[in-house]
Amino acid sequence: MTDAATPAADWDTAPGLLDGAKTLDLTAAQCDLAYWLRHVAQGTLRGRAVTGHADDAPVPAYMKEPGPLREALTLELGFRSVAEEMATRALGHYVANAPGIAELEFYATQLLDEARHARVFREHLVELGHPARTLMRDIDEMAADYRTRVLRPIEDYCLEVVRDRADFAGGVAVFTLIVEGVLAPAAELSERKWDPLDPAAGEIARGAAIDEIRHLTVGSSILRDHLAAHPGYRPRLLDILREGRKLWDELPDAEYVLAREELFQEGMRQHADVVGDYEVWPGRRLLDTTPEERYAMAGRWTDEMAEVRLVHMGLPEAVAVLGGEG
Repeated sequence: MTDAATPAADWDTAPGLLDGAKTLDLTAAQCDLAYWLRHVAQGTLRGRAVTGHADDAPVPAYMKEPGPLREALTLELGFRSVAEEMATRALGHYVANAPGIAELEFYATQLLDEARHARVFREHLVELGHPARTLMRDIDEMAADYRTRVLRPIEDYCLEVVRDRADFAGGVAVFTLIVEGVLAPAAELSERKWDPLDPAAGEIARGAAIDEIRHLTVGSSILRDHLAAHPGYRPRLLDILREGRKLWDELPDAEYVLAREELFQEGMRQHADVVGDYEVWPGRRLLDTTPEERYAMAGRWTDEMAEVRLVHMGLPEAVAVLGGEG
């Protein structure tokens, strides 16, 4: 473990997800179990371990009232909790198939990270007023279609590579460059858009983003080192990325995202006085954005982040693949 990675886990000094994923270079050896215990469990999560946000981060009263804004956040957190649960279960195979102790310890900590994300997303639904007694059943019913049509095909492909083919590096590629690489920009957008409207939800998203920086950058460094040691693996990796991108492009994710962005749009306008002149990205007021514009921006962030990470890994020819052009 080195001190170089420490600022990336500090609540106050960690960069935003997009900047961190594009600029940091973290390895599994740096982000080992001792690092996680000291700088994540006792650092990032200090004062936020239970709910994912500080006790003084408010949940505004209007977020607990029925309406489009509460419904939008309910759908977002409900779906994300199910996705994080899926990720947690899949990561058990990464721990089991890790080629060395550094990789084993890192993926053991990522498994905990994803389980924590799922938990704090669920807990915030309770803070919004959803009954804890029936929460799991309610989430399962709400996300059943999304799980079947979007999450299960991704899960099946991920497990096919890492479990059935016993291809650890390929599994890292699927998780890092396809699953998290595509979902991370949407998580960045979540933090930005909820911060003025639900500060507690904004903090929850911020904590998850700090973790995702580590997941993306360490996964990329594992692949970079694997390619350096096994240059003959390059064609296989490109095939995996091509298969994964084709799968993602065929999923109806947009229909779910845009549906809740429409709800967010309606709720945001109802609380325009709270949002005010807040800029969701430089030069663009949140109030002036549309659901389609926000969705398109998340897609643009995906492509930008993929390009930087792939070049960093020494795989520039994969940029067109993950950009949807391969």
